Amino acid sequence: MELFAAMERDDYEELLFCQDRASGLKAIIAIHDTTLGPALGGTRMWTYASEEEAIVDALRLAKGMTYKNAVAGLNLGGGKTVIIGNPKKDKNEAMFRAFGRYIQGLNGRYITAEDVGTTEEDMDIIHQETDYVTGISATYGSSGNPSPATAFGVYQGMKAAAKAAFGTDSLAGRTVAVQGVGNVSFTLCKYLHEEGARLIVTDINKDAVGRAVEAYGAKAVDPSDILSVDCDIYAPCALGATLNDDSLPLLKAKVVAGAANNQLKEPRHGNILHEMGIVYAPDYVINAGGVINIADELNGYNKERAFKQIAKIYDSITRVLEISQAKGIPAYAAADRLAEERIALLRSSRSTFLQNGRHALSRR
Repeated sequence: MELFAAMERDDYEELLFCQDRASGLKAIIAIHDTTLGPALGGTRMWTYASEEEAIVDALRLAKGMTYKNAVAGLNLGGGKTVIIGNPKKDKNEAMFRAFGRYIQGLNGRYITAEDVGTTEEDMDIIHQETDYVTGISATYGSSGNPSPATAFGVYQGMKAAAKAAFGTDSLAGRTVAVQGVGNVSFTLCKYLHEEGARLIVTDINKDAVGRAVEAYGAKAVDPSDILSVDCDIYAPCALGATLNDDSLPLLKAKVVAGAANNQLKEPRHGNILHEMGIVYAPDYVINAGGVINIADELNGYNKERAFKQIAKIYDSITRVLEISQAKGIPAYAAADRLAEERIALLRSSRSTFLQNGRHALSRR
């Protein structure tokens, strides 16, 4: 793999390799863009098949955080860390302490948080070595588990998408098919149930399905059937890439709005959704509630202030869909354009400021 060529393609700023032989730490920190501010993005721990696969994942996720933070209106750039290892058996205190020291060495250029394979407790250990970590436990004045915040944001974005599709943002009487009933989507189901939506749910975890059935009167279906059920809204909330060549012909929903990351297997599947007339709420826009919530910790966490900002995901989805309609482009492309325009504007403004400063110095 040609590292500099890979970085140049999407203009990454930095790629760091961190190892600590004593603890077994093998980490890759990717910083994509810091135009808007320090890079913020979680730490993922996974059993990658190869080092190259881990590098590719770190780069992809870091770029995704740049776009997510930009559209969310945060003054933060995008970065991500992947730790190579089995999160169920390879973790130890020394590993996360060593990782924390690497983060501290970046002097605030990168701020981390929990992600797949890491926990609030892991972030607390990292916090012993650096202040550049969010998602730590509430005892440290943090926001704690980000799942409720993510769910609230998805709920707001779903309402905005429903308005674009049906002319009203009311979800009362709407049938929502929820794929995956984890922590985020269980809370999402609560919001939907309270508004009067009918729920169809599935998950490979039967206990999770049973909990939703009991608490919210949801109808349970087999995981292989969720894509083809009669519904108004399909909410992918588990694995990514569920919008693909096999699934799209089965969809009966008029709206796709869910919490999962990387819902489109390929960008062209977003084009197909657009051609089918299905309203799509781009994943990194609608599921930004968690990152908005942990970003508030940087100012001293205030839940009311954070959730007020998360509620603006409604406006973000509305804006994306307006651009999509006005320009005749797929929603995912409209979201990318919104992020890129914000970054480009600030980059241009900063460049002009620096040029003016140099001119002023040269006249002295």
